[in-house]
Parts: sequence; C-alpha cells; structure tokens
Amino acid sequence: MLKDISPKCDKLFEVSFEVCNRVGGIYRVLESKAEKMMHHYGENYFLIGPYYKDKARGEFREEAAPSEIRRVFESLEKDGIRCHYGRWLVKGKPITILIEFSDYFYKVDEIKKELWDNFGVDSLNTGYDYNEPTCWSYATGRLIRELATQYEGKRIVAHFHEWLSGSGLLYLKKNEPRVKTVFTTHATSLGRTLAFHSINFYNKIDDIDSEVEAKKYGVYPKHSIEKASAREANIFTTVSEITGIEAEKFLGRKPDYILPNGLDIEKFLSFEDIVVKHRLQRKRLRDFVASYFFPYYTFDIEETLFYFIIGRNELRAKGIDVFIDSLGKMNKKMKEEGDKKTVVAFLFIPADVRGVNPGLLENVEYFRDLQESVDSTLPDIEERVLYHILSGKELTKENLISEDYIFEIEKKLHRMQKKGESPSLSTHHLNSLYDEIINHLKKADLLNREEDRVKIIYYPIYLTGHDVLSNLSYEEALEACHLGVFPSFYEPWGYTPLEAAALGVSSVTTDLAGFGRFRKNLETRSDRPGIYILEREKKNDDEIIEDLYGFLYEFMKTGRRERVENKIEARKIAANADWRSFVLHYIEAHNATQEE
Repeated sequence: MLKDISPKCDKLFEVSFEVCNRVGGIYRVLESKAEKMMHHYGENYFLIGPYYKDKARGEFREEAAPSEIRRVFESLEKDGIRCHYGRWLVKGKPITILIEFSDYFYKVDEIKKELWDNFGVDSLNTGYDYNEPTCWSYATGRLIRELATQYEGKRIVAHFHEWLSGSGLLYLKKNEPRVKTVFTTHATSLGRTLAFHSINFYNKIDDIDSEVEAKKYGVYPKHSIEKASAREANIFTTVSEITGIEAEKFLGRKPDYILPNGLDIEKFLSFEDIVVKHRLQRKRLRDFVASYFFPYYTFDIEETLFYFIIGRNELRAKGIDVFIDSLGKMNKKMKEEGDKKTVVAFLFIPADVRGVNPGLLENVEYFRDLQESVDSTLPDIEERVLYHILSGKELTKENLISEDYIFEIEKKLHRMQKKGESPSLSTHHLNSLYDEIINHLKKADLLNREEDRVKIIYYPIYLTGHDVLSNLSYEEALEACHLGVFPSFYEPWGYTPLEAAALGVSSVTTDLAGFGRFRKNLETRSDRPGIYILEREKKNDDEIIEDLYGFLYEFMKTGRRERVENKIEARKIAANADWRSFVLHYIEAHNATQEE
C-alpha cells in the first residue's frame, strides 16, 4: 500500500470520452474517484469530455470561465471548436470542460492524415464510431496546448483514457512535448474483440500476432492508434495485472504502473445498516419470486437462495455459459437427492426485448392485490389477538378471521392460479427468435418445471427501480441476493463483485478478472473468504463447470451463520479497494512524468 504522496505537477487534465457521457465502465471510474482527485489537486484538476446537450443536462452545470481560459475558448471557436466550462455534478464537483466539435468535424480527414504521417496510425476506411472520438480528442489536444500557453512555467500533465482519446495525446506529443502525458488502456481493443468472439486468447497469447488478428477482426484502426498512444505516452498504465499481460503482448509496451479501479466506500452503508436494507430488499425480491412462480406451483420461499449474474450480454466472455451449465448440474443433483431447498438464479443480462411478458404482468398485479387484502386486515387480526389474550379466550381461526374475509381471499387466490402451465424463463418477450441464453438454458435442462430445484428468471432489461415488475434498482437487487456469480474469462477489472462486496454480498469471480487477481493477493479467511476465486486460467470448460458446480452446490448447503460470516468478510475486502488509497497510484503515475 502506498503512503500518502503529494502531486508534483501544477495542472492536471484528465481526458475521457466518458466524462459526463455514460457509455461504459470508465464513466464509473471517473465519477467515483473525482472527489479524491479534488482532495489532492483541488482547482488544478480539470476533466475534459465531449459535449452532448441531452447527456449534459443534469450532469453538468455550466459556469463562466476565468479570463485566461475564456481567451483560449474564443480562439478555438474560430476553428469550430466550442468549449463549455463548468462543474460535473458528482461528489467533489470537479472543474469540467466539455468540447462541442460538430463544427470541427470537417477536419477529420486532415487529422487522420496527420496521424498517419507522424505516427503511422492506419485509419483508412473508418466509420463514425472511429472518426467521432478521433476528431473530439484531437480538439482536446489543441485545447490543452492553448491552455499550456496561459500557464507558462507550470508543470502540466495530461492523462488520456483508452484509444478514443489517443489522437489528443499524439497531437501533444508532436506539438507540445512540454505537456507530459499518461495513457491508460482499460481493455485493449483487440483483447475485447477476441473475447467477444469467444476466443480464450490468454491460453495462447504468445502465439497471437496482434497485427494480423486486428486486421482479421476489423479493429486495426483502433488497435493502431491505441498502440501508438501506448508507445508515445510518457507513462503507460493499465487497470490490472491481467490486462497488463494483454497490453504488453498486443501493444508492445509493458505498463509502467497499474492503476486499479476503486470505490468510494464512504457512500456505502455501514454493515449494521446493510443488514437492515438486506432484509427489506430480500422481502421485496421474495414477493416478486412468489408472483413469478406461485400461480403455477409453490415451494418454501424461506428455504430459497437467490443467485445472480449481471453484465453485458456476452455469453462466453462473461461466463454466462459456464454459470448456466453449472446450475444445470446442480439442479440434477438436488433432484436426485430430493433436496427441499430451492435456488432461484437471476440473469440480469440486457437483451433486445419487445415488451413485458403480459402473463407475468397479470401475475404481479394479482399477487399485489392479494397482498393488499392481507395487509389491510392485519391490524384487525392483531387487535383481536391482543384482546383474546387479555380476556383469556381461545385463539382459533374462526374467532380471528371472518368467513367473508376467507371467502374473498380464496376467490383472489383462485383467480391468480394457473395450474397446468409453467412459468416462463424470461420476464420479457425477446425480439430474437434464437436467443443464446434461452437456448443454453434449454440445453442445460433448466425449464422451470415444478420438480426443478433450480429456477431461472432471465431479466433482460436494465434495473432502474421502475420496471413494473420487481421495481428494484441495481443496488437493491444486489442487496436482496445471497450470491453473485461472475465466472468471466475476460474481465479487465470487474466492478460488480467489488460493488457486491461493498453491499455485503458474497460473490465468486475468476483468476482471469483484474479484480479477481487483486483479491487473490489479499489475506482472507480460508473457510469464509467472502469473495471466492474460480480458477479459469489454463483449464478447459469441463473442469471449470465442475469446479463452479461444486462451489454453487456447497454454498447452497451453508447455513445462515456461515453466510453472514461471508458477508462480513466480503465487506472487509471491499474496504481494501477504497479510492482513498487507490487514487495514490494515479498520483504516482503523474509524478513519474516529471522524473523522466
């Protein structure tokens, strides 16, 4: 762990296409560490991102720029680069400059020619997904160069994230080398692409020709600018040990520093408060599960565990396939043993949907109507119980609940029942006739039959807290579950197991995930580690499925006390990934630019 260090630079510009622009995980990195960056750099810290009016609304508060910055804005506007100065409305409220570049886009071909002439960046035949960030980033390079002239004699560092900001770094390398640069790749463009195509490249990384593979899979322009940025940066960094291996092989440079992703632990509840929230959200999730399954058949909801996986819809890279296969083996084992417990596995994986399953929506409405009827009569029953006890009368069903009430409840219960039918696997109708997840569930014989001990709820939408079904937000859904399962074979960092831990939820990750590698280096209880590590490196699928099945089965067998001890340990692990300490790695990398 680094000791507290002080910045050596006078001005720091941090550049990302995800500043005030939520499109991926880097947004979460920047947003969650902003306050800690402000603590160390104060008003000398500037974030730079793209300006999109609709996205900026509610995220960005525009303010009048100081005179020296306003002069730069006025100069750049003559070339079509319009800059907006203000504050990002996150903790710390850092100074933020958003660049509106639509009127500068006419320069994109000229920019690409410069990149080829100066750095050999091959960007022929690229589309808008490449040209847009390249044009914006080049504009950021120009902005930083002009601002540097206003801060004559100051030590300036510009920190660029991912290939999308690469042209800005390369512009400064050519035109303003006094500005020192840091480049961070969070996941190489080639690594991400190979993983998307279900290629477990870590097992054969030494045999891969990155130039050939990047061309083969159509990502050579992104790979080319990413490789040039890594090569030309004063300091090259990445987010994890595992991504460092990938970066060294594919980009040709070993990272100088590892900058792991953290959390602002202060924003999470204390463990005592977590226990209270856990009970509340568990009840809400139980109610949803009851409305999902109980119209068809019932099981003991108090003897039911909730497992979940959440993330992008990448069946292979995210390990959704091995999770499903492991659940299939566990379902078979539990049925053979006549186990009375039930496991409900939630697959919170967004997909292309047509709309909510109307049968499920009807179930939810009937369940809530029945629930309201029960809730409304509870005060009367409680009062009768109290006075019967005080007067010494016998407590019986007949003198506590009226026949009319029982009749009304039975009518509502009968209306809700759908005997002879089976619960669907998905909460929504899917647009695809061949959904990979649905087909894999069927192949694993997970069909939500009454005799199945493992039930499936495929939830193919983002959790907003207002979906008319469970109405749980992302964090509330995590809090309600017993175990998160993230058996990815490609995960440069992996925020979700860390977030689950901060919420006091146990999880399993892998040794091919950045966070998994970080977790392996921590000392934890061997019997209650809080976050379990599934070994995927150099293992075949059958071995991985067998190992994961064994773990999921054993976790199902644990008692409440053991699960609570795991929750406590998971929370302790999360405290090791606080931005309060992790941000020091950033300062160390920035300081290193001044020592060259």
